[in-house]
Amino acid sequence: MRTELVSEPGLTDHPNEDFASVGLPASGQGGSLVVLDGVTPPRSTTGCLHSVPWFTAHLGGALTELTVSLPEIPLAEALSRAIARTSAAHAETCDVSHPRTPQATVVLARWSPAAVEYLVLSDSALLVEAPDGTVTAVLDDRLARLPRSALATDALVDANLRNKEGGFFTAAADPAVAARAVTGVLPRGEVRALAALTDGAARWVEKFGEGDWTDCLALVRKQGAQALVDRVRELERADAAGAPAFPGRGKAHDDATVVYAEL
Repeated sequence: MRTELVSEPGLTDHPNEDFASVGLPASGQGGSLVVLDGVTPPRSTTGCLHSVPWFTAHLGGALTELTVSLPEIPLAEALSRAIARTSAAHAETCDVSHPRTPQATVVLARWSPAAVEYLVLSDSALLVEAPDGTVTAVLDDRLARLPRSALATDALVDANLRNKEGGFFTAAADPAVAARAVTGVLPRGEVRALAALTDGAARWVEKFGEGDWTDCLALVRKQGAQALVDRVRELERADAAGAPAFPGRGKAHDDATVVYAEL
């Protein structure tokens, strides 16, 4: 088995709000990966005393433990329990019902000798490579399908779309959101490799159009996860400089995380 993990902040003078881990049980009979992309809050109040990195560290730590120590529970149940645990850790000091309470996108995968389970919530991505080289992108595309007009301001998003029916969902303080995730189970023999990417790394495909998902996984497999992040940084710098091919769109620089596992 080969595993590789790279996570970099978008700006060196800002904390990385992503979280990533790989868990390999002592039995050697499987493993799991966890990737979270903390949602950067607006400058207005969030109702919480804690930072986004505090939240992703607590949620990610709980998920790493649960996905390894309780292999019999589904990933959605593991996410629900981890959210409940994290929410309880600051419910007495913070307003966890606030729409901007710390939150994150989620990618989980867990493999055993028999099966590969996966879960994706919000706009991070999981790439699944079959033995014949076919790559399938597991995506929760609810946010991408919303009209731009509905996303015009933070106030509109928070009032009408964030963790609401007809909008999109992230892991925040409500354990019930775990049931909204995209989930599935594949036979172990149908999976050769996995790559989990936060949207800061997935912009190689989604923003800059350097290739498709198959090309993206091939780059990670052949050149390494760092090569993907390095190329994204090059493209971000060109975008920020006003290169005609990349008129400015979204954040100039974003936290970027890649976890790769060959099974």
